[in-house]
Amino acid sequence: MSALPGELPYSSVDPEEALKYAIQHHARERVQIIEGVIEPMTLGWDHEATASHLRCRLNDKVRALDCVMGSGDLDLPGSSNWFVPDVAVVPCALAKGSGALLPGQTLLVVEVTSEDSDATDRVVKPRRYAEYGAPLYLLIDRRDCACTLFSEPGRLGYTRVAGPLPFGQPIELPEPFGLSLDTSEF
Repeated sequence: MSALPGELPYSSVDPEEALKYAIQHHARERVQIIEGVIEPMTLGWDHEATASHLRCRLNDKVRALDCVMGSGDLDLPGSSNWFVPDVAVVPCALAKGSGALLPGQTLLVVEVTSEDSDATDRVVKPRRYAEYGAPLYLLIDRRDCACTLFSEPGRLGYTRVAGPLPFGQPIELPEPFGLSLDTSEF
């Protein structure tokens, strides 16, 4: 098929841009792209309760840091990944008027595992979040009833890992948070 005058041929379309554009305009459900695979976001109430407990624990500190906490889109340019974390903390100045942010613009990214996301949250996301500079990645693993905090990102992954720590044992979030996170309600 040849292009019409004034139109670009399909071969000039960047597949990464096309894929990411498509999921942002996907009707009726939120989706993310994990290593090129479009995955719908299907979250149960137990999953949401865990994320809600975390938000309550962090709320005062997030406000004091002039940040916002939510589950906005994170783009990983140059890859076939578009993540929607369960919780991310970002500076208010970056959140206002923006679309997707980069993992390196966050202060903290949190994923809560579910049956559909166990392998992704444990293997793919720590590697990719580190590669794209997310300073802190907290994995709340509901299957193993444990939390793991990844910090000090590098090109090959995080260089510091605290955990897995069983639910009920506090996990220390370093600066700028500087707080001991109670995990007993996870």
